[in-house]
Amino acid sequence: MIFKRTPVATAVSVSLLLSISLQARAQEEKPSAALETVTVTGIRASTEKALSMKREASANVDVITAVDVGKMPDKNLADSLQRVVGVAVRTDYDEAEKVSMRGTNPDMTLILFNGHSVSGGDWYLADQASSSRSTSLSLMPSSVLNAATVYKTSQADIVDGGLAGTVNVTTRRPLKEAKKFGGLLSVGGVYADLPAKTSPQLNGSVNWKNESNTFGVIGQLFAEKRYVRRDSVSRAAYSSSSGWDVIDTAAMKGITDASLAGTGYKASDLQGVRLPGSMALEYVEGVRDRKGGMLALEAQPTDRLNLGLTGFYSRMNANNFGRATYSAIQQMLRGQSYSVQQGTLTNTNVYAQIKNPVIVDETTIYGDHLKVLKSADIVFPDGSAPQYLGNSEGYYRSGARSSSGFLDLDATMEFSDRLKVKGLISTTRGVGHTEADRGLTYDRYGQGVSYALNGVNVAPDFHYINAGNPSSPTLDANGAGYKLDARSGVNSYNTVDAEHSVALDGEFRQDSGPFSTLQFGLRQADHSREFRRAIKAFKSGTFSGPDPSLAVAYPGNFGQALGGNFESAGFYFPKEVLTDYFNSQVKDVGSAYERFVSSEIDVRERQRAVYMMQNFETADNRISGNIGFRLVRTEVDSLIPTPVSTKICPRIEPGQPATACPGYPGVINTAGDAQPYYDGVPFNPATGSVYYKKATHKNFDNILPSFNLRMEVAKDVIGRVGLSETIGRQNYNLYGATFGTPTCDGSGNCSVTGPNPDLKPLTARNLDLSVAWFFARRSMVSVSLFDSLIDGYAKTGAIKQGVTVDLIDPTTGATKTYFVNTSTQQKARIRGVELAYEQPIGGGFGFQSNASVAETRVADGRPMTGASKFSANLGGYFENDIFSVRLVYNYRGKYVSSTTAPSPTTNSQGNTTINGVVMPVAPTMAAPVSNVALSANYNITPDLQIAFSATNLTNPTRAQYRYSEEEQQKLDASGRQYYLEARYKF
Repeated sequence: MIFKRTPVATAVSVSLLLSISLQARAQEEKPSAALETVTVTGIRASTEKALSMKREASANVDVITAVDVGKMPDKNLADSLQRVVGVAVRTDYDEAEKVSMRGTNPDMTLILFNGHSVSGGDWYLADQASSSRSTSLSLMPSSVLNAATVYKTSQADIVDGGLAGTVNVTTRRPLKEAKKFGGLLSVGGVYADLPAKTSPQLNGSVNWKNESNTFGVIGQLFAEKRYVRRDSVSRAAYSSSSGWDVIDTAAMKGITDASLAGTGYKASDLQGVRLPGSMALEYVEGVRDRKGGMLALEAQPTDRLNLGLTGFYSRMNANNFGRATYSAIQQMLRGQSYSVQQGTLTNTNVYAQIKNPVIVDETTIYGDHLKVLKSADIVFPDGSAPQYLGNSEGYYRSGARSSSGFLDLDATMEFSDRLKVKGLISTTRGVGHTEADRGLTYDRYGQGVSYALNGVNVAPDFHYINAGNPSSPTLDANGAGYKLDARSGVNSYNTVDAEHSVALDGEFRQDSGPFSTLQFGLRQADHSREFRRAIKAFKSGTFSGPDPSLAVAYPGNFGQALGGNFESAGFYFPKEVLTDYFNSQVKDVGSAYERFVSSEIDVRERQRAVYMMQNFETADNRISGNIGFRLVRTEVDSLIPTPVSTKICPRIEPGQPATACPGYPGVINTAGDAQPYYDGVPFNPATGSVYYKKATHKNFDNILPSFNLRMEVAKDVIGRVGLSETIGRQNYNLYGATFGTPTCDGSGNCSVTGPNPDLKPLTARNLDLSVAWFFARRSMVSVSLFDSLIDGYAKTGAIKQGVTVDLIDPTTGATKTYFVNTSTQQKARIRGVELAYEQPIGGGFGFQSNASVAETRVADGRPMTGASKFSANLGGYFENDIFSVRLVYNYRGKYVSSTTAPSPTTNSQGNTTINGVVMPVAPTMAAPVSNVALSANYNITPDLQIAFSATNLTNPTRAQYRYSEEEQQKLDASGRQYYLEARYKF
């Protein structure tokens, strides 16, 4: 492969060659650079050890260790990692799930286990379909780790792929255990107060090694179940009513000067005013049932050879049931309704009016000045028959689950006192699956809806006007209430993420003045990502709903934690009713016809790397560090679904033999792609499109130099400098999502929407400066400055690029070159500061604190997805030989909460025009959120301990908004969780 030479790369190469030439004789092996540690056991003693290790470290890294899980109130690895300065998490209901570093989104952080990638599946169907690179840590209980190392500055021997940083989780090694035979058994339960349910928590491990300490084994099993519930108010709805938009008086014909008489406003005053599309309720219940285990074997056949084999598997069942009621303010004002089942919006010529409007000013996150309709009555004219007001739906997702597993074999051989080589072979596989997603939608009819917004952190006041019984799927005699509108398809989703890798690392000890060791190695990985979706066929196109008497009402305490005064009633059919209903509606036509090819993703990625790194250290240990480079090649192969008209390639009826389509080799014409196949209705082979897979192949080469320097600048004051270049690979859907229909104009200019196979990996040039003052025993103040210049940040949208692809013209069958309307790339920047301060107070008391500020900017002026400017942690503790307690406060500032893996043609960076002013489209922002967690441990005997912990102690709500906090988008509450466990060590 060919790499571009740069001055930095040349300097690094010359330095390494010079170090090799200076080797003369072996020298005593020096201890490897230690790591900054946040420990979770033996608080006072471990703090002292952690600060000593931090003092000697060359690079800027953090480590969380877990010799005895329970000193911090953490239930998975993401919970633990959020305590590290500069690390933020994305929360799934009440549990941290994905981590991000230094103001970036989770896709830019690489998660490793024992030095290799770990594949994971997502439990929620939207995440399963998105094909993001971010790794969910909800499958990983904290008890599996030995240490989690957070690399904030890169170096040549770290696996490439973490643009913002890398987390390497190591598991326990049997021969490192203090006891020849021992173990831990933990039995307890968790109570979730919002669903008001209790579930078991079981965890056990055992370790053994022989007398000669040459062979050992560790086995661990865990079974942890908890129930979840989320109560929400939101602006979600169907069609254009979802979210926020502006008032258009030309289309909203009920807004007139006459209808506004007495309000002080004219119709022209409302033109362009921001308007919420819906007043919605969302009621979600689910379960997180996590089971799995780990087995580790280790052998030391000779003093120079060590062998290890580690296997891990975790599976989480996560059935979830979502119910929602939506209003349709946009459709009401535009005079639109659903007139037939499974139909589209049609015009009724009955237009809602706006009564009692209250309009306020807002300044958007971009500095534009707009007006917002803060409160109003949206009502139909007096005397109107009940009109369409919105919807109610219930979707049950059974068989939802995710799993992650890996198997790695490592061998370390000391060939001499100077040369040590380690080999690592690993395989990993993660699956995200939803067996059946199905639901019913009912339309609501009445006279109107009244609302008043109360700010971003409080639910709005709202109620419906003459809209029937909100808890029953029936119509009143006058036509108010609910009637069945639509049924969804019965969809299944399956994502498989897998990787096989091999790595070889060497270390050569030197005796060349300051040069201590030379490290070198290579790695090869073969990664694949596959997404499939299938849709069951219905027996008939006509249908009726379940018996209305089987519907049940929302719980009486729904939404009580959200504040506000709103209509909290709703209905749904129990999951058993929905399951039986849809089972009676569908039929088996075979997996071939159920296939939904247009949604499929097939990406294969091969990664190859070689590196060399020189470590150096002065005799007095006042200066140390490393310098190196890593050469990386990324090969991406995609199979992209591409449509063909069924008038050219007819679809094959289920049960009939498959036949090829001339001119379209490989076309998948046996798949239904959501086209109906009803009993008693003649099959039409010419509806919709069929698809073939277009293969693309691209190579990307990068050279990644790095330099880390540690210096004792004064007594007890340590400074560090880190310079590096890192890469982060694009999300899989940006390479593999489907092409749209190829088209050509009369001039022969041809284009197609779809993925961009030319998207290069992201690269970042990073600078990190830090200084730490160890002013007393177990005390430290530190500050770190960082700056990253990013190139290649994806800007999704259907924009014509210089990218072309050769496709078959669906009208002529000829192969033509098409310009791809797709994603672009742009530059971005992240810079900020991190502060940490910890100190014992006396009498067993102490505290630890940290805060970070990260400024992010994308070239087009938009905020970076998933980026928080502010984050902070504050923890206080007390510990003696009998009792310990820790209270932890966590804060995360606002950030863009849009999906981290939008489709390549999603207009995520588009503009809109309001009252003649062009401005960026409103993102969805997550408002700042804080949380408090508690952990307490009491030692009954040296071997028996009672532990209590609690999360979400302040019962925080999580809010979202659009242009400003005047435009609340959503407000969630998930309740508190209390854990009680008995732990026995033997």
